[in-house]
Amino acid sequence: MTRRLKDNINSKYFEAANRLKSKKARRRIVAYVESYDDVLFWRMLLGNYEDDTKYFEVMLPSHNTLERGKRSVLMNLFYSKVGQDMIACVDADYDYLIQGATVTSRNILSSPFVFHTYAYSIENLQCYAPSLHNVCVMVTLNDHAIFNFNEYLKQYSEAIFPLFVWSIWYYRQDIYGQFTITEFNRVIEIGNFNLGSPEQSIMNVRNKVSKKINWLHHRNPDAKESYLALKKELIELGVTPDTTYLYIQGHHLFDKVVVPVMSKVCEKLVRERENEIRRQAVHSTQMRNELSCYSHSVQDIVQMLKKNMGYYNSEPFQHMKRDIETYLQTYSSALGTEKHDETCSDVHSSGCEGNEKES
Repeated sequence: MTRRLKDNINSKYFEAANRLKSKKARRRIVAYVESYDDVLFWRMLLGNYEDDTKYFEVMLPSHNTLERGKRSVLMNLFYSKVGQDMIACVDADYDYLIQGATVTSRNILSSPFVFHTYAYSIENLQCYAPSLHNVCVMVTLNDHAIFNFNEYLKQYSEAIFPLFVWSIWYYRQDIYGQFTITEFNRVIEIGNFNLGSPEQSIMNVRNKVSKKINWLHHRNPDAKESYLALKKELIELGVTPDTTYLYIQGHHLFDKVVVPVMSKVCEKLVRERENEIRRQAVHSTQMRNELSCYSHSVQDIVQMLKKNMGYYNSEPFQHMKRDIETYLQTYSSALGTEKHDETCSDVHSSGCEGNEKES
């Protein structure tokens, strides 16, 4: 028998703590997340569902160690620990798309108290294409749309989609050691990005993907039928050729694709704004003051991307909202039943007992 209090903390623990409060007090639902960066993301989502009956507290899995990540969250919370008053919120990684091929995937998909991003991670959602122009405006304070992020990430997704299906195929077959995410990422790197000819980076990716696919076909000559079936299934799960970028490894998308492109775009927007100030300044002193003021207003791209919340209309985020709403409907029903039972217990001798006999 464990003697450590933390080993006995589970949903029942928080449920009991809620029972000790006044009946009119809001119930606390603890939501464990993987890392520091996830706290704001899940707070903004869960906070939309707080009311006068409940509130969420987003926490890291351990106050005693610096252990982070999905494995830490799940190992600490699984096996009869999560429940209606204690939930886990994690990145989907490949676990959503491999549909139960591993124990972790089965646990995530089967538990009504474990919520995931559907997209590979929160970084993918922060890089949601329709929101990236607004992030550029946040960084540069220049609303000149000089680059079509939607079209670029659409073409990038179309270029990598056939190889992405192969990546999932290998993970579904439990032979991912033969074609790892790391190797997949090396193939889909865009290389040097030129804002004047962005199509060159897409063409570079297409060429590398084509060579790798030919190699995979040669290595797996009997996989055509299962490959096509998986391709159809992935599309049904939401991975369209246009949106594949949302399902690849989030750190790779963030660091190797989106940030390099945004850096070139924002650099040009900053120069454009600075040249405008130089043209409009009446004298050199005004120019220096305005340039200094503007330079202090320019923001860091990475930090603005991490604070980007323009993914609210994305399909993965809508899936997440539906999962939370389904859970809260069940939670409200259970809470109503609990309050009814408590009322019956309080007036057992005169009220509910008599009604039950009459019925």
